[in-house]
Amino acid sequence: MKNPRAVDRLCHATGLFLILSGLAHLVVFAVDGGPWYGPVSWRKPITFGLSFGLTLAAITWVTSYLRVSPRLRAVLLLVFAADCVVEVGGITLQAWRRVPSHLNMETPFDTTVSLTLAVGGGVLVALLTVFAVTSFRHRPAGPVGMPLAVRSGFAILLVALASGAAMIARGVVLTRTGHQEAAYHSTAPLKPLHGVSLHAVLVLPALAWLLSRSPCSERTRRRIVATAVGCYAAAVAGAGVWAMLTY
Repeated sequence: MKNPRAVDRLCHATGLFLILSGLAHLVVFAVDGGPWYGPVSWRKPITFGLSFGLTLAAITWVTSYLRVSPRLRAVLLLVFAADCVVEVGGITLQAWRRVPSHLNMETPFDTTVSLTLAVGGGVLVALLTVFAVTSFRHRPAGPVGMPLAVRSGFAILLVALASGAAMIARGVVLTRTGHQEAAYHSTAPLKPLHGVSLHAVLVLPALAWLLSRSPCSERTRRRIVATAVGCYAAAVAGAGVWAMLTY
């Protein structure tokens, strides 16, 4: 097993690579053009590269506050990093082939890619759920406000995982029943909820970390973090209501 510090460096480097991949495809989109929305768009390698890169970097950092075995954490992070690469790689491959990446069963190869992405999504859910449960079983370490920020970030992240699973499940059902076009568009109502809740695990701990370097009193820092958690939860609830009204 690699040294935990080496694993952290590898995961951060992988996250940076995915972010750079997303930015590179932003340049491709600027040159090549095409639609921004829809199942076949340069938007997907851009947004997924940036999102997975940020999430991988955030999870690597935030889990350093969890009270978990360094060896187990290293194993989980390595699997998580590999899964992020597979997810972004499959999406990027299909974007260059100019075919949909998710819910695409048109050819045996497309089906393989789509199923790989679905299985990879299941692995992501399992790994992140383990980290989330750990954060609640054992109080996270860190400065004032960090335990609340980490736990709240993971709790809200579970909403992102649930909404992502719902999108895939609904899309698969529609695809299997012969409604391919409807499957591609069925995910739209849940995307805002998924996107908003996905990055709480970075935003809230980052706020707690920044406050720990401020002259504010511990009481003030706790209040600011608690207020931020409330505001973020309200935003997620709003996105959830919108999803229910438009689903």
